[in-house]
Amino acid sequence: MLLALCGLVMLGLVREETGTEAFLVGLGLAVLPAPAVVLAFRWLGRAHPLPWGTHAFVLAWGACAGALIALVANSFVAVWLADAWAHPVDPNTLAALAVAPVVEESAKATALLLVLVFRGRLIRGPVDAVVLTGLTATGFAFTENILYLAKAFGSDRDEGTGAAITVATFFIRAVFSPFAHPLFTCMTGLGVGLALLSRRRVGRVLLPVAGLLLAMGMHAAWNGSTVLGPLGFPLVYVTIMIPALGFTVWLVLWHRQRELRTVRETLPRYALAGWLSPYEPLALGSLRSRRIAAEFASYHGIRADARRLRLYAAAATRLALLRSDAEHGRRTPDFAHRERALLDHLWRDRALARPAFAHSWRLAPPRAPHLLPAQPADAAAPGGWYAPPAWWPPAPPRGYGQGPGYGHGYGYGYGYGAPPPHGPADAPYGGSPASYGYGGGTAPYGGSPAPYGYGGRPAPYGYGGRPAPYGSGGPAPYVPGQPPYAAVPAGIPTGTGQQPTGEDARHDPWAPPRE
Repeated sequence: MLLALCGLVMLGLVREETGTEAFLVGLGLAVLPAPAVVLAFRWLGRAHPLPWGTHAFVLAWGACAGALIALVANSFVAVWLADAWAHPVDPNTLAALAVAPVVEESAKATALLLVLVFRGRLIRGPVDAVVLTGLTATGFAFTENILYLAKAFGSDRDEGTGAAITVATFFIRAVFSPFAHPLFTCMTGLGVGLALLSRRRVGRVLLPVAGLLLAMGMHAAWNGSTVLGPLGFPLVYVTIMIPALGFTVWLVLWHRQRELRTVRETLPRYALAGWLSPYEPLALGSLRSRRIAAEFASYHGIRADARRLRLYAAAATRLALLRSDAEHGRRTPDFAHRERALLDHLWRDRALARPAFAHSWRLAPPRAPHLLPAQPADAAAPGGWYAPPAWWPPAPPRGYGQGPGYGHGYGYGYGYGAPPPHGPADAPYGGSPASYGYGGGTAPYGGSPAPYGYGGRPAPYGYGGRPAPYGSGGPAPYVPGQPPYAAVPAGIPTGTGQQPTGEDARHDPWAPPRE
Protein backbone atom coordinates (compact mmCIF):
# COMPACT_ATOMS: atom_id res chain seq x y z
CA MET A 1 0.00 0.00 0.00
CA LEU A 2 2.80 2.40 0.90
CA LEU A 3 4.60 1.64 -2.37
CA ALA A 4 1.40 2.24 -4.34
CA LEU A 5 0.98 5.59 -2.61
CA CYS A 6 4.57 6.52 -3.45
CA GLY A 7 3.94 5.56 -7.07
CA LEU A 8 0.84 7.74 -7.30
CA VAL A 9 2.67 10.70 -5.76
CA MET A 10 5.60 10.18 -8.13
CA LEU A 11 3.41 10.03 -11.23
CA GLY A 12 1.48 13.08 -10.05
CA LEU A 13 4.70 15.09 -9.66
CA VAL A 14 5.90 14.07 -13.12
CA ARG A 15 2.56 14.95 -14.71
CA GLU A 16 2.49 18.30 -12.94
CA GLU A 17 5.99 19.13 -14.13
CA THR A 18 5.60 18.03 -17.76
CA GLY A 19 1.89 18.21 -18.53
CA THR A 20 -0.63 15.45 -19.23
CA GLU A 21 0.13 14.99 -22.93
CA ALA A 22 3.89 14.84 -22.45
CA PHE A 23 3.43 12.55 -19.45
CA LEU A 24 1.40 10.04 -21.48
CA VAL A 25 3.96 10.09 -24.31
CA GLY A 26 6.81 9.54 -21.86
CA LEU A 27 4.92 6.74 -20.13
CA GLY A 28 4.22 4.95 -23.43
CA LEU A 29 7.85 5.17 -24.58
CA ALA A 30 9.31 4.21 -21.19
CA VAL A 31 7.30 0.97 -21.15
CA LEU A 32 8.96 -0.36 -24.33
CA PRO A 33 12.42 -1.40 -23.01
CA ALA A 34 11.29 -2.44 -19.52
CA PRO A 35 9.94 -5.97 -20.29
CA ALA A 36 13.12 -6.99 -22.11
CA VAL A 37 15.31 -5.92 -19.19
CA VAL A 38 13.05 -7.67 -16.66
CA LEU A 39 13.11 -10.89 -18.68
CA ALA A 40 16.89 -10.70 -18.97
CA PHE A 41 17.28 -10.62 -15.20
CA ARG A 42 14.69 -13.37 -14.78
CA TRP A 43 16.72 -15.45 -17.22
CA LEU A 44 19.92 -14.85 -15.25
CA GLY A 45 18.24 -16.10 -12.09
CA ARG A 46 16.41 -19.10 -13.50
CA ALA A 47 18.77 -21.65 -11.92
CA HIS A 48 17.52 -20.56 -8.50
CA PRO A 49 14.31 -18.67 -9.29
CA LEU A 50 13.05 -16.39 -6.58
CA PRO A 51 9.33 -15.88 -5.92
CA TRP A 52 7.47 -13.49 -8.17
CA GLY A 53 6.35 -11.56 -5.10
CA THR A 54 9.95 -10.70 -4.23
CA HIS A 55 10.66 -9.59 -7.78
CA ALA A 56 7.49 -7.50 -7.83
CA PHE A 57 8.47 -5.85 -4.54
CA VAL A 58 11.92 -4.75 -5.69
CA LEU A 59 10.52 -3.55 -9.03
CA ALA A 60 7.87 -1.51 -7.24
CA TRP A 61 10.42 -0.16 -4.79
CA GLY A 62 12.66 1.08 -7.58
CA ALA A 63 9.82 2.55 -9.64
CA CYS A 64 7.93 4.14 -6.74
CA ALA A 65 9.77 4.63 -3.46
CA GLY A 66 13.32 4.81 -4.83
CA ALA A 67 12.38 7.21 -7.63
CA LEU A 68 10.37 9.43 -5.26
CA ILE A 69 13.23 9.61 -2.73
CA ALA A 70 15.70 10.49 -5.48
CA LEU A 71 13.43 13.11 -7.06
CA VAL A 72 12.73 14.90 -3.78
CA ALA A 73 16.34 14.72 -2.53
CA ASN A 74 17.88 15.78 -5.85
CA SER A 75 15.44 18.69 -6.24
CA PHE A 76 16.08 19.88 -2.68
CA VAL A 77 19.84 19.73 -3.06
CA ALA A 78 19.74 21.45 -6.46
CA VAL A 79 17.68 24.34 -5.03
CA TRP A 80 19.95 24.61 -1.99
CA LEU A 81 23.06 24.67 -4.14
CA ALA A 82 21.58 27.28 -6.48
CA ASP A 83 21.00 29.58 -3.50
CA ALA A 84 24.19 28.91 -1.56
CA TRP A 85 26.74 27.98 -4.22
CA ALA A 86 28.93 30.94 -5.21
CA HIS A 87 31.14 29.19 -7.70
CA PRO A 88 31.38 29.24 -11.47
CA VAL A 89 30.44 25.53 -11.60
CA ASP A 90 26.76 25.06 -12.39
CA PRO A 91 24.98 23.78 -9.27
CA ASN A 92 22.87 21.43 -11.41
CA THR A 93 26.05 19.90 -12.82
CA LEU A 94 27.49 19.52 -9.34
CA ALA A 95 24.28 17.86 -8.15
CA ALA A 96 24.39 15.42 -11.08
CA LEU A 97 28.01 14.50 -10.41
CA ALA A 98 28.17 14.41 -6.62
CA VAL A 99 24.63 14.20 -5.23
CA ALA A 100 22.53 12.11 -7.61
CA PRO A 101 24.84 9.05 -7.61
CA VAL A 102 24.94 8.94 -3.81
CA VAL A 103 21.22 9.50 -3.31
CA GLU A 104 19.96 7.26 -6.12
CA GLU A 105 22.28 4.31 -5.47
CA SER A 106 21.52 4.43 -1.76
CA ALA A 107 17.78 4.52 -2.45
CA LYS A 108 18.02 1.54 -4.81
CA ALA A 109 20.25 -0.45 -2.45
CA THR A 110 17.62 -0.07 0.27
CA ALA A 111 15.40 -2.60 -1.55
CA LEU A 112 18.07 -5.30 -1.26
CA LEU A 113 18.60 -4.38 2.38
CA LEU A 114 14.90 -4.84 3.10
CA VAL A 115 14.88 -8.25 1.39
CA LEU A 116 17.93 -9.28 3.41
CA VAL A 117 16.23 -8.25 6.65
CA PHE A 118 12.82 -9.82 6.03
CA ARG A 119 13.50 -12.59 3.46
CA GLY A 120 17.24 -13.08 3.79
CA ARG A 121 17.02 -16.86 3.33
CA LEU A 122 16.06 -16.36 -0.30
CA ILE A 123 19.41 -14.81 -1.25
CA ARG A 124 22.00 -17.55 -1.65
CA GLY A 125 24.80 -15.65 -3.38
CA PRO A 126 25.83 -13.15 -6.06
CA VAL A 127 23.32 -14.36 -8.65
CA ASP A 128 20.28 -13.70 -6.45
CA ALA A 129 21.64 -10.36 -5.24
CA VAL A 130 22.43 -9.20 -8.78
CA VAL A 131 18.98 -10.19 -10.02
CA LEU A 132 17.25 -8.30 -7.20
CA THR A 133 19.36 -5.15 -7.52
CA GLY A 134 19.04 -5.24 -11.31
CA LEU A 135 15.26 -5.43 -11.11
CA THR A 136 15.20 -2.59 -8.56
CA ALA A 137 17.22 -0.40 -10.90
CA THR A 138 15.00 -1.43 -13.82
CA GLY A 139 11.97 -0.06 -12.00
CA PHE A 140 13.90 3.10 -11.12
CA ALA A 141 15.03 3.59 -14.73
CA PHE A 142 11.44 3.11 -15.93
CA THR A 143 10.16 6.01 -13.82
CA GLU A 144 13.17 8.17 -14.65
CA ASN A 145 12.66 7.51 -18.36
CA ILE A 146 9.08 8.76 -18.07
CA LEU A 147 10.40 12.07 -16.73
CA TYR A 148 13.18 12.50 -19.30
CA LEU A 149 11.10 11.45 -22.29
CA ALA A 150 8.20 13.67 -21.21
CA LYS A 151 10.57 16.63 -20.89
CA ALA A 152 12.04 15.85 -24.32
CA PHE A 153 8.57 15.76 -25.86
CA GLY A 154 7.74 19.07 -24.20
CA SER A 155 10.93 20.63 -25.60
CA ASP A 156 10.07 19.43 -29.11
CA ARG A 157 6.58 20.85 -28.77
CA ASP A 158 7.75 24.22 -27.44
CA GLU A 159 10.67 24.66 -29.84
CA GLY A 160 8.94 23.26 -32.92
CA THR A 161 11.67 20.67 -33.64
CA GLY A 162 9.26 17.88 -34.49
CA ALA A 163 10.32 14.77 -32.58
CA ALA A 164 14.10 15.12 -32.84
CA ILE A 165 14.83 15.55 -29.14
CA THR A 166 12.36 12.84 -28.14
CA VAL A 167 13.82 10.34 -30.60
CA ALA A 168 17.39 11.12 -29.55
CA THR A 169 16.51 10.77 -25.87
CA PHE A 170 14.71 7.48 -26.51
CA PHE A 171 17.64 5.98 -28.41
CA ILE A 172 20.18 7.04 -25.82
CA ARG A 173 18.21 5.85 -22.78
CA ALA A 174 16.17 2.93 -24.12
CA VAL A 175 18.26 1.52 -26.98
CA PHE A 176 21.92 2.26 -26.25
CA SER A 177 21.83 2.15 -22.47
CA PRO A 178 18.78 0.28 -21.11
CA PHE A 179 21.12 -1.54 -18.70
CA ALA A 180 22.85 1.62 -17.40
CA HIS A 181 21.02 1.97 -14.09
CA PRO A 182 20.80 -1.82 -13.55
CA LEU A 183 24.54 -2.12 -14.18
CA PHE A 184 25.37 0.52 -11.58
CA THR A 185 23.23 -1.08 -8.92
CA CYS A 186 24.43 -4.59 -9.79
CA MET A 187 27.79 -3.58 -8.35
CA THR A 188 26.07 -3.28 -4.99
CA GLY A 189 24.46 -6.68 -5.57
CA LEU A 190 27.82 -8.27 -6.39
CA GLY A 191 29.34 -6.87 -3.23
CA VAL A 192 26.49 -8.16 -1.06
CA GLY A 193 26.40 -11.55 -2.82
CA LEU A 194 30.14 -12.10 -2.45
CA ALA A 195 29.92 -11.03 1.19
CA LEU A 196 27.33 -13.77 1.82
CA LEU A 197 29.85 -16.34 0.59
CA SER A 198 32.77 -14.87 2.52
CA ARG A 199 33.96 -16.68 5.63
CA ARG A 200 35.83 -13.65 6.98
CA ARG A 201 34.08 -10.96 8.97
CA VAL A 202 36.17 -8.28 7.26
CA GLY A 203 34.96 -9.45 3.87
CA ARG A 204 31.34 -9.54 4.98
CA VAL A 205 31.65 -5.88 6.03
CA LEU A 206 33.88 -4.40 3.35
CA LEU A 207 32.51 -6.10 0.23
CA PRO A 208 29.02 -4.51 0.39
CA VAL A 209 30.55 -1.09 1.08
CA ALA A 210 32.98 -1.52 -1.82
CA GLY A 211 30.14 -2.56 -4.13
CA LEU A 212 28.05 0.46 -3.18
CA LEU A 213 30.99 2.84 -3.67
CA LEU A 214 31.73 1.27 -7.05
CA ALA A 215 28.09 1.74 -8.07
CA MET A 216 28.23 5.40 -7.07
CA GLY A 217 31.51 5.90 -8.93
CA MET A 218 30.19 4.35 -12.16
CA HIS A 219 27.02 6.41 -11.86
CA ALA A 220 29.04 9.60 -11.40
CA ALA A 221 31.21 8.77 -14.42
CA TRP A 222 28.09 8.15 -16.51
CA ASN A 223 26.54 11.47 -15.48
CA GLY A 224 29.86 13.22 -16.02
CA SER A 225 30.04 12.08 -19.64
CA THR A 226 27.83 15.06 -20.55
CA VAL A 227 30.46 17.45 -19.16
CA LEU A 228 33.29 16.00 -21.27
CA GLY A 229 31.97 17.34 -24.54
CA PRO A 230 30.68 15.48 -27.61
CA LEU A 231 33.15 12.61 -27.11
CA GLY A 232 32.28 12.13 -23.45
CA PHE A 233 29.36 9.74 -23.94
CA PRO A 234 31.09 7.33 -26.40
CA LEU A 235 34.28 7.45 -24.35
CA VAL A 236 32.55 6.42 -21.11
CA TYR A 237 30.32 3.97 -22.95
CA VAL A 238 33.21 2.09 -24.57
CA THR A 239 35.79 2.24 -21.79
CA ILE A 240 33.58 1.73 -18.73
CA MET A 241 30.06 0.55 -19.52
CA ILE A 242 30.69 -2.23 -22.04
CA PRO A 243 33.62 -3.85 -20.13
CA ALA A 244 31.70 -3.63 -16.85
CA LEU A 245 28.60 -5.17 -18.42
CA GLY A 246 30.58 -8.00 -19.99
CA PHE A 247 32.44 -8.78 -16.76
CA THR A 248 29.26 -8.70 -14.68
CA VAL A 249 27.40 -11.04 -17.05
CA TRP A 250 30.34 -13.45 -17.15
CA LEU A 251 30.67 -13.49 -13.37
CA VAL A 252 26.95 -14.06 -12.84
CA LEU A 253 26.86 -16.90 -15.40
CA TRP A 254 29.92 -18.48 -13.78
CA HIS A 255 28.27 -18.42 -10.38
CA ARG A 256 25.08 -19.82 -11.90
CA GLN A 257 26.98 -22.77 -13.33
CA ARG A 258 28.59 -23.24 -9.94
CA GLU A 259 25.15 -23.46 -8.33
CA LEU A 260 24.03 -26.02 -10.91
CA ARG A 261 27.15 -28.07 -10.25
CA THR A 262 26.31 -27.99 -6.55
CA VAL A 263 22.86 -29.34 -7.40
CA ARG A 264 24.34 -32.19 -9.43
CA GLU A 265 26.83 -33.12 -6.74
CA THR A 266 24.56 -32.82 -3.69
CA LEU A 267 21.16 -34.20 -4.70
CA PRO A 268 22.34 -37.81 -5.38
CA ARG A 269 22.53 -38.24 -1.62
CA TYR A 270 18.83 -37.54 -1.34
CA ALA A 271 18.16 -39.85 -4.30
CA LEU A 272 19.99 -42.62 -2.49
CA ALA A 273 17.82 -41.96 0.57
CA GLY A 274 14.72 -42.30 -1.59
CA TRP A 275 13.53 -38.70 -1.67
CA LEU A 276 14.27 -38.24 -5.39
CA SER A 277 14.08 -40.53 -8.38
CA PRO A 278 17.35 -41.67 -9.96
CA TYR A 279 16.88 -39.36 -12.93
CA GLU A 280 16.42 -36.14 -11.01
CA PRO A 281 19.83 -35.10 -9.58
CA LEU A 282 21.45 -34.50 -12.94
CA ALA A 283 18.27 -33.35 -14.66
CA LEU A 284 17.72 -30.72 -11.97
CA GLY A 285 21.31 -29.58 -12.49
CA SER A 286 20.67 -28.74 -16.15
CA LEU A 287 18.62 -25.76 -17.28
CA ARG A 288 17.85 -27.49 -20.56
CA SER A 289 16.50 -30.57 -18.77
CA ARG A 290 14.36 -28.36 -16.56
CA ARG A 291 12.88 -26.64 -19.59
CA ILE A 292 12.11 -29.94 -21.29
CA ALA A 293 10.51 -31.29 -18.11
CA ALA A 294 8.35 -28.16 -17.78
CA GLU A 295 7.25 -28.48 -21.42
CA PHE A 296 6.41 -32.13 -20.82
CA ALA A 297 4.33 -31.28 -17.75
CA SER A 298 2.54 -28.48 -19.58
CA TYR A 299 1.82 -30.66 -22.62
CA HIS A 300 0.46 -33.59 -20.63
CA GLY A 301 -1.31 -31.53 -18.01
CA ILE A 302 -2.16 -27.89 -17.64
CA ARG A 303 -0.13 -24.73 -17.48
CA ALA A 304 -0.28 -24.80 -13.70
CA ASP A 305 1.64 -28.10 -13.78
CA ALA A 306 4.57 -26.40 -15.51
CA ARG A 307 4.56 -23.74 -12.81
CA ARG A 308 4.47 -26.42 -10.09
CA LEU A 309 7.41 -28.12 -11.74
CA ARG A 310 9.40 -24.88 -11.75
CA LEU A 311 8.63 -24.46 -8.05
CA TYR A 312 9.76 -28.06 -7.55
CA ALA A 313 13.07 -27.31 -9.29
CA ALA A 314 13.50 -24.16 -7.19
CA ALA A 315 12.91 -26.12 -3.98
CA ALA A 316 15.40 -28.79 -5.05
CA THR A 317 17.99 -26.10 -5.80
CA ARG A 318 17.47 -24.47 -2.41
CA LEU A 319 17.80 -27.89 -0.79
CA ALA A 320 21.12 -28.56 -2.52
CA LEU A 321 22.49 -25.13 -1.66
CA LEU A 322 21.29 -25.46 1.93
CA ARG A 323 23.04 -28.82 2.34
CA SER A 324 26.19 -27.48 0.64
CA ASP A 325 26.27 -24.47 2.96
CA ALA A 326 25.95 -26.72 5.99
CA GLU A 327 28.80 -28.94 4.80
CA HIS A 328 31.01 -25.87 4.31
CA GLY A 329 30.49 -24.57 7.82
CA ARG A 330 27.55 -22.23 7.16
CA ARG A 331 24.90 -24.27 8.93
CA THR A 332 22.01 -22.23 10.33
CA PRO A 333 20.23 -23.07 13.62
CA ASP A 334 17.00 -23.97 11.81
CA PHE A 335 18.75 -26.12 9.19
CA ALA A 336 16.88 -29.32 10.04
CA HIS A 337 13.48 -27.61 9.92
CA ARG A 338 14.16 -25.93 6.59
CA GLU A 339 15.61 -29.10 5.09
CA ARG A 340 12.59 -31.13 6.12
CA ALA A 341 10.19 -28.50 4.75
CA LEU A 342 11.93 -28.59 1.36
CA LEU A 343 11.93 -32.40 1.34
CA ASP A 344 8.21 -32.46 2.12
CA HIS A 345 7.66 -30.08 -0.81
CA LEU A 346 9.57 -32.41 -3.14
CA TRP A 347 7.75 -35.48 -1.87
CA ARG A 348 4.38 -33.81 -2.27
CA ASP A 349 4.91 -33.13 -5.99
CA ARG A 350 6.85 -36.28 -6.87
CA ALA A 351 4.00 -37.73 -8.99
CA LEU A 352 4.23 -34.72 -11.29
CA ALA A 353 8.01 -34.31 -11.30
CA ARG A 354 9.31 -37.84 -11.73
CA PRO A 355 7.78 -38.69 -15.12
CA ALA A 356 8.71 -35.23 -16.41
CA PHE A 357 12.37 -35.52 -15.40
CA ALA A 358 12.55 -39.12 -16.63
CA HIS A 359 11.36 -37.79 -20.01
CA SER A 360 13.92 -34.97 -19.99
CA TRP A 361 16.65 -37.49 -19.08
CA ARG A 362 15.88 -39.59 -22.15
CA LEU A 363 15.41 -36.64 -24.47
CA ALA A 364 18.47 -34.69 -23.29
CA PRO A 365 20.92 -37.17 -21.73
CA PRO A 366 23.92 -35.71 -19.91
CA ARG A 367 27.14 -35.10 -21.77
CA ALA A 368 29.20 -36.48 -18.91
CA PRO A 369 28.48 -39.40 -16.56
CA HIS A 370 26.98 -38.35 -13.26
CA LEU A 371 27.59 -39.39 -9.72
CA LEU A 372 25.99 -42.78 -9.31
CA PRO A 373 25.27 -43.77 -5.73
CA ALA A 374 26.65 -47.05 -4.51
CA GLN A 375 25.22 -50.00 -2.66
CA PRO A 376 26.52 -51.08 0.75
CA ALA A 377 29.92 -52.76 0.86
CA ASP A 378 30.39 -55.75 -1.41
CA ALA A 379 33.45 -57.91 -0.80
CA ALA A 380 33.47 -59.07 -4.43
CA ALA A 381 33.72 -55.53 -5.75
CA PRO A 382 37.27 -54.97 -7.06
CA GLY A 383 39.27 -52.03 -5.81
CA GLY A 384 36.74 -51.08 -3.19
CA TRP A 385 34.24 -49.71 -5.74
CA TYR A 386 30.62 -50.77 -5.67
CA ALA A 387 28.10 -51.23 -8.41
CA PRO A 388 25.10 -48.90 -8.58
CA PRO A 389 21.86 -50.22 -7.10
CA ALA A 390 19.53 -52.18 -9.31
CA TRP A 391 16.93 -49.42 -9.34
CA TRP A 392 19.38 -46.82 -10.74
CA PRO A 393 18.63 -46.00 -14.39
CA PRO A 394 20.89 -47.15 -17.22
CA ALA A 395 22.17 -44.71 -19.76
CA PRO A 396 19.46 -43.77 -22.28
CA PRO A 397 19.70 -45.71 -25.56
CA ARG A 398 21.39 -43.91 -28.42
CA GLY A 399 21.49 -46.45 -31.25
CA TYR A 400 24.96 -45.57 -32.53
CA GLY A 401 27.11 -47.97 -34.55
CA GLN A 402 26.44 -51.33 -36.15
CA GLY A 403 23.81 -53.56 -34.65
CA PRO A 404 21.61 -52.89 -31.67
CA GLY A 405 24.40 -52.22 -29.22
CA TYR A 406 26.08 -48.79 -29.36
CA GLY A 407 28.68 -49.65 -32.02
CA HIS A 408 31.58 -52.05 -32.11
CA GLY A 409 34.72 -50.18 -31.09
CA TYR A 410 36.62 -49.51 -27.91
CA GLY A 411 36.19 -45.86 -26.73
CA TYR A 412 32.54 -45.13 -26.24
CA GLY A 413 31.51 -48.12 -28.30
CA TYR A 414 29.81 -50.00 -25.46
CA GLY A 415 30.47 -53.45 -26.93
CA TYR A 416 30.76 -55.27 -30.22
CA GLY A 417 27.23 -55.01 -31.54
CA ALA A 418 26.11 -58.52 -30.69
CA PRO A 419 22.39 -59.33 -30.84
CA PRO A 420 21.71 -58.99 -27.08
CA PRO A 421 21.23 -55.44 -25.85
CA HIS A 422 24.47 -53.47 -25.66
CA GLY A 423 26.86 -56.37 -26.07
CA PRO A 424 27.13 -60.17 -25.73
CA ALA A 425 24.55 -62.14 -23.85
CA ASP A 426 26.37 -62.08 -20.54
CA ALA A 427 27.44 -58.41 -20.42
CA PRO A 428 25.50 -55.22 -21.03
CA TYR A 429 27.61 -52.34 -22.39
CA GLY A 430 30.80 -54.39 -22.70
CA GLY A 431 32.52 -57.45 -24.06
CA SER A 432 32.56 -59.50 -20.87
CA PRO A 433 30.64 -59.87 -17.61
CA ALA A 434 31.19 -56.24 -16.65
CA SER A 435 28.14 -54.16 -15.83
CA TYR A 436 28.35 -50.98 -17.89
CA GLY A 437 32.02 -51.71 -18.71
CA TYR A 438 33.89 -50.31 -21.68
CA GLY A 439 36.44 -53.11 -21.77
CA GLY A 440 36.80 -56.77 -21.13
CA GLY A 441 37.48 -56.85 -17.41
CA THR A 442 35.22 -57.58 -14.50
CA ALA A 443 35.10 -54.07 -13.08
CA PRO A 444 32.24 -51.68 -13.58
CA TYR A 445 32.96 -48.98 -16.14
CA GLY A 446 36.35 -50.23 -17.22
CA GLY A 447 38.68 -53.17 -17.71
CA SER A 448 40.03 -53.02 -14.17
CA PRO A 449 39.11 -51.49 -10.82
CA ALA A 450 38.43 -48.01 -12.24
CA PRO A 451 34.87 -46.79 -12.61
CA TYR A 452 34.15 -44.78 -15.73
CA GLY A 453 37.76 -45.07 -16.91
CA TYR A 454 39.45 -46.84 -19.81
CA GLY A 455 42.55 -47.89 -17.92
CA GLY A 456 43.41 -49.89 -14.87
CA ARG A 457 44.10 -47.08 -12.47
CA PRO A 458 41.73 -45.73 -9.85
CA ALA A 459 40.56 -42.60 -11.62
CA PRO A 460 36.87 -41.73 -11.29
CA TYR A 461 35.42 -40.34 -14.48
CA GLY A 462 38.86 -40.13 -16.09
CA TYR A 463 40.33 -41.47 -19.31
CA GLY A 464 43.67 -42.43 -17.84
CA GLY A 465 45.40 -43.16 -14.60
CA ARG A 466 45.11 -39.80 -12.90
CA PRO A 467 42.54 -39.12 -10.22
CA ALA A 468 40.62 -36.52 -12.20
CA PRO A 469 36.88 -36.13 -12.61
CA TYR A 470 35.76 -35.84 -16.21
CA GLY A 471 39.28 -35.60 -17.62
CA SER A 472 42.86 -36.76 -17.52
CA GLY A 473 44.36 -34.51 -14.89
CA GLY A 474 43.67 -32.43 -11.83
CA PRO A 475 42.43 -33.20 -8.36
CA ALA A 476 39.82 -35.84 -7.64
CA PRO A 477 36.86 -34.97 -5.41
CA TYR A 478 36.80 -38.46 -3.93
CA VAL A 479 39.65 -40.62 -2.72
CA PRO A 480 40.09 -43.67 -4.98
CA GLY A 481 38.93 -46.77 -3.24
CA GLN A 482 36.31 -44.93 -1.24
CA PRO A 483 33.16 -44.82 -3.35
CA PRO A 484 30.90 -41.81 -3.18
CA TYR A 485 27.69 -42.40 -1.30
CA ALA A 486 28.43 -46.02 -0.30
CA ALA A 487 25.47 -45.65 2.03
CA VAL A 488 23.01 -42.94 2.90
CA PRO A 489 25.23 -40.10 4.18
CA ALA A 490 24.96 -39.17 7.80
CA GLY A 491 22.46 -36.43 8.42
CA ILE A 492 20.16 -37.16 5.46
CA PRO A 493 16.62 -37.36 6.90
CA THR A 494 14.66 -40.57 6.70
CA GLY A 495 11.15 -41.45 7.71
CA THR A 496 7.85 -41.45 5.85
CA GLY A 497 9.37 -39.71 2.90
CA GLN A 498 12.12 -42.26 2.39
CA GLN A 499 10.20 -45.49 1.81
CA PRO A 500 6.66 -45.14 0.46
CA THR A 501 4.08 -47.52 1.76
CA GLY A 502 0.58 -48.60 0.78
CA GLU A 503 -0.72 -46.94 -2.38
CA ASP A 504 2.46 -44.88 -2.75
CA ALA A 505 4.56 -48.04 -2.87
CA ARG A 506 2.38 -49.60 -5.56
CA HIS A 507 2.29 -46.49 -7.76
CA ASP A 508 5.80 -45.11 -7.27
CA PRO A 509 8.04 -46.88 -9.84
CA TRP A 510 11.16 -44.98 -8.81
CA ALA A 511 11.11 -45.76 -5.10
CA PRO A 512 14.07 -47.90 -3.95
CA PRO A 513 13.18 -51.47 -2.99
CA ARG A 514 12.34 -52.12 0.63
CA GLU A 515 14.40 -54.55 2.64
